[in-house]
Amino acid sequence: MDDTTGTRGRVLWRPPADAAEHTRIGAYLRWLAAERGRRFPEGDYGALWRWSVDDLDGFWRSVWDHFALASSTPVGPALADPSMPGARWFPGVALNYATHALRHDTGGPALIGLSQSRPRVELGTAELRDRVARCRAGLARLGVGRGDRVAAYLPNIPETVVAFLATAGLGAVWSSCAPEFGTRSVVDRLRQIEPTVLLVVDGYRYGARTVDRAAEVAAVRAELGSLRATVTVPYLDPGARLDGTITWDELLDVPPEGAPPAVEVPFDHPLYVLYSSGTTGLPKAIVHGHGGILVEHHKVLALHNDLGPGDRFFWFSTTGWMMWNYLVSGLLVGATPVLFDGDPGHPDLGALWRAAAGEQVTFFGTSAPFLLACRKAGIVPSAEGDLSALRSVGSTGAPLPAEGFEWVYEAVGPDVLLSSVSGGTDVCTAFVGGCPLVPVRAGEISCRYLGAKVEAFDAAGHRVVREQGELVITAPMPSMPVGFWGDADGSRYRAAYFADHPGVWTHGDWITVYEDGACVITGRSDATLNRGGVRMGTAELYSVVEALPEVADSLVVHLEDPAGGPGRLLLFVAPVPGAEVDDELRRRIAAALRRELSPRHVPDEIHAVPGVPRTLSGKKLEVPVKRILGGADPDTAASRGSLADPDLLDAYAPFVER
Repeated sequence: MDDTTGTRGRVLWRPPADAAEHTRIGAYLRWLAAERGRRFPEGDYGALWRWSVDDLDGFWRSVWDHFALASSTPVGPALADPSMPGARWFPGVALNYATHALRHDTGGPALIGLSQSRPRVELGTAELRDRVARCRAGLARLGVGRGDRVAAYLPNIPETVVAFLATAGLGAVWSSCAPEFGTRSVVDRLRQIEPTVLLVVDGYRYGARTVDRAAEVAAVRAELGSLRATVTVPYLDPGARLDGTITWDELLDVPPEGAPPAVEVPFDHPLYVLYSSGTTGLPKAIVHGHGGILVEHHKVLALHNDLGPGDRFFWFSTTGWMMWNYLVSGLLVGATPVLFDGDPGHPDLGALWRAAAGEQVTFFGTSAPFLLACRKAGIVPSAEGDLSALRSVGSTGAPLPAEGFEWVYEAVGPDVLLSSVSGGTDVCTAFVGGCPLVPVRAGEISCRYLGAKVEAFDAAGHRVVREQGELVITAPMPSMPVGFWGDADGSRYRAAYFADHPGVWTHGDWITVYEDGACVITGRSDATLNRGGVRMGTAELYSVVEALPEVADSLVVHLEDPAGGPGRLLLFVAPVPGAEVDDELRRRIAAALRRELSPRHVPDEIHAVPGVPRTLSGKKLEVPVKRILGGADPDTAASRGSLADPDLLDAYAPFVER
């Protein structure tokens, strides 16, 4: 896609003529007309979006009322103070996230758990409620109360969801790390919040590999002096009980009628603590509130993802990524979350697609790198099983290039709604993505989400259209953090998002917004390439390089010249098995970049590496690699425990002297 010539990606999908009649957002529009007297021209999503960001109080109160959210106290205005940071939402409201998550009974399964460590698990509504009540009673027996922290070192399994909902019901604060996290990464996160109870597994299986976690659990417990109890969820060995712990069955061995009732808490009462990637320094402990998550996830899951009762919602995630929290919130709208724990590429990349067919998944969420890997491997999901129930495919974690869009419509199906979405742990949601009322163009994110005033700012802080700029949010959203844990005066929070443009949230991505609200994100602004005074995002470069059949992955870094010269653009290429980064491949890479992008995109050097370091959620580590190339020790450039393959960092150290 070339923004300078004005060309746009071709339209791959258009909303059916009756889309408004059969979607949740269509039902919302009819409700707005009947209950609020607000009518929007048919098919004019732009008018609906403009109202949603110009009348924040009216829009978010309509979300509350349309979804019949419950409070034991009167509900007044949605937005009492619109300032950023510090916006005050729904003052005086008392509620509980867990109560809303458990209120639907659609007659089918409430929760499905798929695993490479044990057989499939299915919980009905009554069984889920029973287990949550028993867990709530068990946690209360361990002394957990309102404001206490409960932490988990658990995989994406039903027990984790049960423990989270029980914690939330008590008004306690949840936080989780995936069991593939290294000891230091877990301690760096959890020690900040001083949990009183820790839930752990003995180990897990990842594909064909068995991973014992007993030693890591012991090391984490030794570092967390605040712990009063540890609970073992037997997973690798059904009879496991780690030393000095109680078992999951013992925790739940309480009659559900003995459970304390779910407590109602203020709108901004902490629900859970999520963490920034922690690739450098101590991860930020980001606090999200009950109410902000409740209203935001109702909006995005129902109105944008079109999820409701009868739907089966899958998003591949570990418990250390915000997409797990997003997935679990499918319960809020009556959908059935389909959990998966294991290697998504085992025994091959068709495994998740076969699982989606077997479970009749209606929304299949994954990462852009996974979709591109499937494309490169020649996977045809429609041939892996019956995907007739599938209505939508979601993609996040990295920008999805045009060829990824094309592949979905060729290999998955021409009628699915592909939602390439972007947001962040910081807001625990997406703020740009898809919508059943908006067309899908190759390489473009279809729209800005309702209630999310996303803009592009130039270097002077002016709004720009059809031009690459800094992604900012110029009006508050309810799911912006309550704050950072331990940041009593809010200084770290303000520095993280509001230092560049006071009163405006700066997110750290490059974005181009078109007149119709569609947009393109071209990478992190802190990993910008600057060649000859022209700022370039990394996403489009990766799209070209990784389209070559010999390239498995790539990473690009620009090293500035302190003397003011042009600097050096370095491209690192991980070849597919059997391929070689030789002079011929270097020539073809350079030619493709010159032809499809510009001469400025042609690197000064192209080097072979065994792989590209990524976080556990799949993000490339451009900035830490740049630090290593500047002479930083790989052990200090990034937190190894937060990486999928930490040893890959060492592959870049030999290039420092070059």
